[in-house]
Amino acid sequence: MHRIGIVGAGAAAAAASYELSGRTDCSITVLEKSGGVCGRAATRRRDGCRYDYGANYLKSNDDRVTELVTETLESDGLFDITEPVWTFDEYGAVEPGRDGDEHKWGYERGLTQLAKRLFGETDATVHRRTRVETIVRNEDDATWLLTDTDGGQWGPFDTLLLNPPAPQTAALLADAQWDSPRRRELEAAVAEVPYRTIWTAVCHYPFRLERPYYALVNTDKAHDVGWVAREECKPGHVPDDESLLVIQANHEWSVDHYDDPPAANVAELSRQVATLLEDERLTDPDWTDHQGWRYALPEDGPATDPLRAAEADGLYCLGDWVAGNARLHAALWNGLEVGSRVLEQDL
Repeated sequence: MHRIGIVGAGAAAAAASYELSGRTDCSITVLEKSGGVCGRAATRRRDGCRYDYGANYLKSNDDRVTELVTETLESDGLFDITEPVWTFDEYGAVEPGRDGDEHKWGYERGLTQLAKRLFGETDATVHRRTRVETIVRNEDDATWLLTDTDGGQWGPFDTLLLNPPAPQTAALLADAQWDSPRRRELEAAVAEVPYRTIWTAVCHYPFRLERPYYALVNTDKAHDVGWVAREECKPGHVPDDESLLVIQANHEWSVDHYDDPPAANVAELSRQVATLLEDERLTDPDWTDHQGWRYALPEDGPATDPLRAAEADGLYCLGDWVAGNARLHAALWNGLEVGSRVLEQDL
């Protein structure tokens, strides 16, 4: 039995688990620090609403991902957002966007369904609220051991997959008990991946906001608001005659205000959106939510050679940052690709 350990239960980890699950001679153990799965493709529920407050939808940029979502997995509740995405600049000038032919998929029960359905097709065991603190390489039998923050020990694993964002993966590698030049080269490569920080405000209103678009995106990245989306455009997410806006600040604003009082951040972002959408009612939501994503979007990928060299020791990195593309479909594609490579090289 080939033993596989996975740190993190993001979309890439779920896709890799799905790819590996076809082998009956392997066991998969997933350790996830939070209480949920699918990473930044996260969903919350409140007062009859569901809202995706990280990643907003899944695009159809990859044929393999498209087949997986629309044909292989259960498609119950899968929908396509038909309203377009428009643009705005630093001065708040709104213009029709240039939507391509890609689909913008979501689930009535939220994007987290993606990972739940993928893991549901596998025999993987997912342990939530388990934060990995230390990685140990046992050179005597070429296996990996993990220790969590509560002192729990996991393994040994023949193959180890690391799915956290690059800065968190680099921190794990920095403290790893793995005396090899490969570790140092891999750590250096992963640590160089640049990330954008995003602070998100969620604002609910007891009225329906009528606009010809699903979302607005700031194309010049010079406005304090980077993205605002109307969650009511997603079937099953917001009751009729209500609106829910997901407002994501740009990187610079998010960094500057990350540790400010959440109520003040929400008030400022809702004020800016009220100005952008020319509707003063939006300054007064009847309830709000928020989330800070310190490591939200990778802006580039790592050097490939150190990652491939580490695979000779049975250690793989995966995620949208490995693909160098901050998109949910890129995370899925990379997870499938890494899973295939594990099957080819280690099993």
